[in-house]
Amino acid sequence: MLRAGIFLDMENLRLNGGYGLRFDIVRKLVEAQQTIVVRANAYITIDNDRYRDDEDYRNRRSRYVSIMKREGFRPFQKVIRRYKDYETGETLIKANADLDMAVETMLQSDALDYILLGTGDGDFLRLVRALQTRGKRVDLLSFCNTHRELREEVDNHFNGFIVPGLIPSEGNERHRGILNFVGRDKRNFSFGKITTMFGLRAEEMRDDVFLHIRMIRDCYGYDLTDDAFNKLKEREAILEFDLQDTDKGLQAINAVELLKSDLCP
Repeated sequence: MLRAGIFLDMENLRLNGGYGLRFDIVRKLVEAQQTIVVRANAYITIDNDRYRDDEDYRNRRSRYVSIMKREGFRPFQKVIRRYKDYETGETLIKANADLDMAVETMLQSDALDYILLGTGDGDFLRLVRALQTRGKRVDLLSFCNTHRELREEVDNHFNGFIVPGLIPSEGNERHRGILNFVGRDKRNFSFGKITTMFGLRAEEMRDDVFLHIRMIRDCYGYDLTDDAFNKLKEREAILEFDLQDTDKGLQAINAVELLKSDLCP
């Protein structure tokens, strides 16, 4: 079994669609790659002024930390700092845990074979390359606004929106995926192939689910034009759909595009 470490940039994940992610599913995702988790760190921000003066904030923060610890994650809290911009008179807020996360990941990597980074921030690109140079397998978990080179550099990229169970869905059993290919059939109708996950192992990620333009509606319930269908791939739109097993393979039906504004604040 590979010895694994998990390092989550929670502020980046939260701001890019990962609000409410389940820590137990993150752990199961890593264990599904035939690993044993020996280290799990979550880097979060804390506003000490609000923590002192706002009871509701204090209670929510305490519950949040308790959930992390219950699932075996060690929380690292970065204190929010406020600075005065004397040119504009505005108060600036800064709380960046990137350096802490990068340094601790590198230091702890000596005892690890597999590392999952939870972030979409391109500042971690050099860390990924350094870890891979040292023989480590590095996978990435992210949601919206993922740096392109970072996604291409890692061994596997898990789009958080399509990882089964990662984001609470109120009992919704429909599948989620993204288009990886668009084309035209013999009758000149647009079609595409969807990437989705049928389990948590990297090998259970499929990229061959067929989608015909007649089987999808936009987020408002209308038919799509060919141009709008093609742009689904360009925009990496998140699709939700049912599955039908046909003699030609799996086909997505009753598909709909999910509003990015609902997914990515």
